[in-house]
Amino acid sequence: MKTTIISHCLASALSIASPFCIAASPIDPAIQTDFNKKESSINDNSIQAWFASRSDLTPQEKEAMKFLYAYMVLPDRNGYTPDFYLTNVRSSFLAREEMPWGKTVPEREFRHFVLPVRVNNESLDLSRPAFYEELKERISGLSMEEAILEVNHWCHEKATYQPSDARTSSPLSTVSQAIGRCGEESTFTVAALRAVGIPARQVYTPRWAHTDDNHAWVEAWANGKWYFLGACEPEPILNLAWFNSPASRGMLMNTKVFGSYDGPEEVLERTPTNTIINVTENYAPVRTVNVTVRDRDGKPVENATVNFSLYNYAEFYPVAVKKSDTNGHASLNGGMGDFMVWASDGTNFGIAKASPSESGAVDIILDKGPEWTGVMEFDIVPPAPSASLPTPSEAQREENNRRLAYEDSIRSAYTSTFATPESASALASRLGLDKDLTTKILTQSRGNHAMIEGFLSATPDTLREKALRLLNVISEKDRRDVSPDVLADHLATPVTDSKLFDAYVMNPRIENERLTPYKAFFADRFSPRERNEFRNNPRKWVEWCRNNIATDTVWNLLAIRMNPEAVRGLADNRSRDIFFVAGARSFGIPARIDPVTGKTQYADSSDNWTDVKFNDERLVPATPKGDFKLNFTPVGHTVDPKYYSQFTLSKIENGLPRVMEFDEDDTAGSIERKGERFDEGRYMLITGQRMANGGVLARADIFNIRPDQRTERPLTIRQDSTEVQVIGSFNSENIYHDLAEGTDKSLLSTTGRGYYILGLIRPNNEPTTHNLNDISAVASEFEARGNKMVLLFADRDEAARFDKGRFPSLPSNVVFGTDIDGKILGELVENLNLPDSERPIFIIADTFNRVVFLSQGYTIGLGEMLTDILHRL
Repeated sequence: MKTTIISHCLASALSIASPFCIAASPIDPAIQTDFNKKESSINDNSIQAWFASRSDLTPQEKEAMKFLYAYMVLPDRNGYTPDFYLTNVRSSFLAREEMPWGKTVPEREFRHFVLPVRVNNESLDLSRPAFYEELKERISGLSMEEAILEVNHWCHEKATYQPSDARTSSPLSTVSQAIGRCGEESTFTVAALRAVGIPARQVYTPRWAHTDDNHAWVEAWANGKWYFLGACEPEPILNLAWFNSPASRGMLMNTKVFGSYDGPEEVLERTPTNTIINVTENYAPVRTVNVTVRDRDGKPVENATVNFSLYNYAEFYPVAVKKSDTNGHASLNGGMGDFMVWASDGTNFGIAKASPSESGAVDIILDKGPEWTGVMEFDIVPPAPSASLPTPSEAQREENNRRLAYEDSIRSAYTSTFATPESASALASRLGLDKDLTTKILTQSRGNHAMIEGFLSATPDTLREKALRLLNVISEKDRRDVSPDVLADHLATPVTDSKLFDAYVMNPRIENERLTPYKAFFADRFSPRERNEFRNNPRKWVEWCRNNIATDTVWNLLAIRMNPEAVRGLADNRSRDIFFVAGARSFGIPARIDPVTGKTQYADSSDNWTDVKFNDERLVPATPKGDFKLNFTPVGHTVDPKYYSQFTLSKIENGLPRVMEFDEDDTAGSIERKGERFDEGRYMLITGQRMANGGVLARADIFNIRPDQRTERPLTIRQDSTEVQVIGSFNSENIYHDLAEGTDKSLLSTTGRGYYILGLIRPNNEPTTHNLNDISAVASEFEARGNKMVLLFADRDEAARFDKGRFPSLPSNVVFGTDIDGKILGELVENLNLPDSERPIFIIADTFNRVVFLSQGYTIGLGEMLTDILHRL
């Protein structure tokens, strides 16, 4: 059970002894040099003192520890103890000694892809020794390739996919929750593979070109070769995953390698802590994109920022950032689709589309100065699919399916122990708490429910309502892994009369940092007199931070969030901002990092926000603002365009755009209803119509917002009636009841990856009868294509009244089910802006949640319409 693995980690991870020393050797001079350089620049001798105090280290351990400290980011150096890293190092050497492949792994691969604890931006933990203990017998006797597959099966027992927010859970937290988004599943799987001495790395496509999403998966090294696999998604063989086809359309896939890596892959960027490498050609055809940046006079511009961007989530998202050389040149090996290339010298900018059909360099002229405004339109084309799938045998596939079902049952047995609405309601009654809120909090806490229950039960009666408010104000993911010491620390926050108290004083969550009991830390660090001075005059706290925290521009280019206690006079700008907000809240000052603009702010006694500018001695009210309105005329099924799906707003600063982070469910209408006022300055409104083939009709409108003026811009979504277009979204993870199997399952689990047909039908209904007869008439075409067709009734009673015998010629790939509680119907009505919920409703959608066809009510010739669309797709 998962609780076993967690308790093992906490109880025994630190007890790992030093393994047998294979051979004594001096520390690699390059590692020693880089270690000395870093420690000297940080001006903190605590790590050197630790090394001097540890005479028990073997030469291998000492070199491994210096390797880690030479290249780890500053938040990891200051946020975790040397003993924490030593435990992980000793576990790595133990696996190297005991696993049969241990001595076959080259030193380069061992150093860069086994030793490092960090995978992405997750909180670090002691999962390595715990995972090793649970896995070592399970993979005994297997080859390295077989062990990779087996570890992934073990990971599937522990966790399955569920989307969530941007903070990445630690591997142990993923095990506890039994869920994770792709970034968490891949982080977890890499950690598990490294735990048994198998080199592993997370591969990441920052954004797809053909759909609005990104993805992360795993590469594992065996016997001289890198293989890929879907994390927690076991297949019978390696190099096979649901994303084979999407990856073949990839424009850029990369991985972040710990330290200074000298492997064979193209280096995208080399920093003092990491090497970012390009692995695109492992998955897709590539070509070199050559860019030359010139000024208005045609002269090359050196050191210009060159963003190689993809249209995704309605923005031009930079998947790679380069600097132009003395000849104004920058290049990138990328996929066979269109890049949007944005270049800037910090003041002026230029933009161009780089297509694979273009020969020679793409010239970008920095001709758009600080006052330039205008509209640009681009037809953006993604690469075509080119995957060639390896094929497992039928026996391998059957055995893998059997194992997947068994592993699902193991995970389900664990998750069945989580809090239920009934158990949560009973606890609320016993403790005198709001039942609905308590139920929400406990059911969302998943594997952390026992801790939450214990915390609420142990809290005195007079503080329980406040404790519930604290649990409510943190994020859903926080409830799954918050610790009791953090809750106790922030529950003790003295109450103020500000209406902002819960969200911006008591709340421990600031941005995406690891939650810690930082209020006790600030209480210990500053005297009551100092805390009172800061509270009465927040400007003094701004000045303290400005004068006492130096800006680190070297040792955290990966932007890992440093927890406040780890700030020792040196921090990157974002970590300094988090430190400021944490201190302010600890002193009773409402403070935040604005979720839309990213500005650091504190509130005055009237709850008005003031911007904090650490590089400016002046402390002034928020930047002057203007009113802004988007004008949209409904077109097709789009009545109220969605943010990120159909449009975004970016503020252009220093020649580069930064997207404004509105909520994911915001629309043009909801943003207007919020009454947002916008800082003065230059903005870019990007709109896009995603076509069914993945292409985009994009439009960029650059304009100014003036202070105390009203600016109106048309929200124009380009159309092309000759192509199949994406007309809306629908969640393919929705659950329905499968009548044949008698189980509740996701649409995705039935349809598989790709396009499918979903129909909401009624029994003994004329339009439905017409639809099913039309489908029956072209059944052979549907069967030849193989796309699943899921037909749902409202409930079991409707299903019982349906006479399937009236439609003997329906395609064999039709699946019947029921729409549980009408959720699917409700989502279709809302997402596609249907005038009513009248059935039948038919859509064609894909498992990237794109709807490309809709029919509602009486429709003649539906079967031919559906097959025509599928053929064009």
